[in-house]
Amino acid sequence: MGEFTGRLGGWAVRAATGFVRATAVAVVTLLVPAVWAAAVALGLHWGAANPWSWLLPLLLGCGGSFALSRPVCRAVRFLVARWTGTVVPAGYRTAGPVTRLSTGYWWNGFSYERTRRDALMDQRLRLRLGDPALWRDLRFTAVAPLTAGLAAALPPAGLAAAALALTRPEPAARLAGALGLLLAVGSAPYAWRPVRPVAVRFLRPSRAMALADRVDELTAQRADVTVAQAAELRRIERDLHDGAQARLVALGLFLATAEKLMETRPEQARALLKDARAGAAASLAELRELVRGISPPVLSERGLVDAVRALALDVPLDVTVTVTAAQTAAVDAESAPRPEPPIESAVYFGVAELLTNAVKHGRATRARVTLTRDDQGIVAEIEDDGRGGAGLRPGGGLDGLRRRLAVFDGTLEITSPTGGPTRVRMAVPCAYS
Repeated sequence: MGEFTGRLGGWAVRAATGFVRATAVAVVTLLVPAVWAAAVALGLHWGAANPWSWLLPLLLGCGGSFALSRPVCRAVRFLVARWTGTVVPAGYRTAGPVTRLSTGYWWNGFSYERTRRDALMDQRLRLRLGDPALWRDLRFTAVAPLTAGLAAALPPAGLAAAALALTRPEPAARLAGALGLLLAVGSAPYAWRPVRPVAVRFLRPSRAMALADRVDELTAQRADVTVAQAAELRRIERDLHDGAQARLVALGLFLATAEKLMETRPEQARALLKDARAGAAASLAELRELVRGISPPVLSERGLVDAVRALALDVPLDVTVTVTAAQTAAVDAESAPRPEPPIESAVYFGVAELLTNAVKHGRATRARVTLTRDDQGIVAEIEDDGRGGAGLRPGGGLDGLRRRLAVFDGTLEITSPTGGPTRVRMAVPCAYS
């Protein structure tokens, strides 16, 4: 009896949840047909003798379809992602910056306008009309009501029919009401489910759109790499000029002075040689530190795991480095395959940046680094007990890390609620050599 009650309760919960979801899908997908129905009703109300009885409803229907197509598609993507975990990429074109020229006009990427408001309005309209996703969205608003919309409308329609029929005294009406209620309850757990395959089939970006987005992404990544390389070269030049080069110049002066004083003032020459030796040691330490910043020797010689373990010792945190069983087995073998050096370097410096952020911004005291390797690639997960609040902000450090990983088709996922903890997952697909 208890098992039967539990199953009945579970079915009731699924039916109620399904009814709510089916109603939401029906409302969203049937918005555009409702606009067209209202336009047709308006035309019939005016009558055939009115010259506007067909033109104005046509304009209202077309305008409503254009205005509602993108909100409807975004709502469907949101519902599918929330209920099923399936993320359907939008693939919309993004707007570029609107800049003001020395002439006072505003350039929006398409035309010159007198005010920033006009430039933004013109840019939005041009992007919307020239975006291939517009026709994809319009197609979806025509297909969805006849597929997912009709299926999702069964539970609310059955419940409405039952509510109307059960209020009548006729036996036939009561029978129809019972059948409507049975239809609503029986179809509720399943009526909303067709929205997922319909959204995946008709809302995903086309191959041309995906290719165009990939070209734009690679162009942006190339620009980021060029800027990063230029900044790194300037840093190396500055470190060499201000550090090792200055010390080597001083070392040369010490040696030249000591050479002149060797015969006349040997004690002073000996002191200068001692200072020169200290300067040489300091220059060597600075050069080693510079080389370590470019490519840590332990990373080149021992691999990613040992490099991360060495990094954990230098960070002012209680850092625990955990390696999965497969990764440990691979590391212990002398002939263990390793990721390509650029990928190892990207993951290593990503871990270093995240641990630095945990100290500098998160004010964390403990952190855990988990390295996992499988046939698909390498995954690094970093968790700290800091104050949280980290996120991908345009132009920020984490956004730069995401772009650097994207060069290798890698991904960056951040979970950082206010108050902590912060969890970051880096996944980079790669082959092993």
